[in-house]
Amino acid sequence: MNERENANILRAVFDALPSLVFVVDQDVRIQEYNAAASDLLMVERMTVIKQRAGDILHCVHSRDVPDGCGRSPFCKTCIIRNSVTEAFHGNRVVRRRARIELLQGATKKEIYALITASPFSFQDRPLALLVIEDISEIAELYRMIPICSVCKKVRDDKESWMLVEAYFKNNWGVDFSHGLCPDCYKIESDKLKAYIKTEQAKPPDPRSSDR
Repeated sequence: MNERENANILRAVFDALPSLVFVVDQDVRIQEYNAAASDLLMVERMTVIKQRAGDILHCVHSRDVPDGCGRSPFCKTCIIRNSVTEAFHGNRVVRRRARIELLQGATKKEIYALITASPFSFQDRPLALLVIEDISEIAELYRMIPICSVCKKVRDDKESWMLVEAYFKNNWGVDFSHGLCPDCYKIESDKLKAYIKTEQAKPPDPRSSDR
């Protein structure tokens, strides 16, 4: 397989990925992007290349200052930008949760995403692969889960009430591990100590001495 065929395969794999994938530099300027990102952006390629991701995605904070993405006070806490920065320091960031506010025309849209940033080098140039997975639908489902305010059981779509663990197991295939948080550990420990103290304070059973 020659070099051109290798490049074609890599491009095909790149475009087959369902999430938004960008190749960015340290200032989060887009050097390349995949088909999923192209479908979202719907602008000419030359409009995208070399532009900062926040400007192209229309992050609301990219308009806070004239200089755009990466220059407003909010950008210091931007998960996308900070994840890319970590990647350029040699650390791979995997599926970090982020809430992103974008402008669509005059409307502000809020999306929830998982951010992955991986460092790599191409032609002796340091770059980062930035992956944005939109999990807004899942986040919306979590917000809509009806839970009892007293016993904390969850109601499913069949109007059945069940423990939180059973709900997530049945609907998401999620298993829970169980432990005690520090507050509950102290409560249960105090209960056990009080029980032991009560038992020790009881007078001996006279029947036990007759045996």
